[in-house]
Amino acid sequence: MSIADQFLAEIKHEAAITRKYLERVPQDKFDWQPHEKSMTLGRLASHLAEINGWVEMTIKETEMKFDPATFKPYLANSPAELVATLDKGLTSAEKALAGVPDEALGVIWSLKAGDKVLFTMPRAAVLRGMMLNHTVHHRAQLGVYLRLLGVPVPATYGPSADEQ
Repeated sequence: MSIADQFLAEIKHEAAITRKYLERVPQDKFDWQPHEKSMTLGRLASHLAEINGWVEMTIKETEMKFDPATFKPYLANSPAELVATLDKGLTSAEKALAGVPDEALGVIWSLKAGDKVLFTMPRAAVLRGMMLNHTVHHRAQLGVYLRLLGVPVPATYGPSADEQ
């Protein structure tokens, strides 16, 4: 099994878990935030939903450059749109990773804000850190948001307190 196939299996596994979280985001609470420095529920869920969509760019390009002055974060309008965004990103990731040779995952990739390099690392490290670990991190945050709102938290790697 290639490294790309291994990443894809993991991405699919995490996406199935993430879907359960996104389906539970209450439409009427998209503007809610637990603290003034925190993202709103809608922005956090939107960010989580869009992460798999970055896989294709990571595989096809050697950098992503954005202008912080004009960057506009994605914000879904509904839980259905969150799930559709997740699905679209997963389909894109599947196509992008199909047939990728192991050596292509060693190619160096950079994220830039204007001319400032935020990080540079091999594509495999980008997939692990900025896709998979990033997903787990924000999904955990979303679980806290759901808990604070009284929404049952879905099972992740085992049953949650709400599903026992």
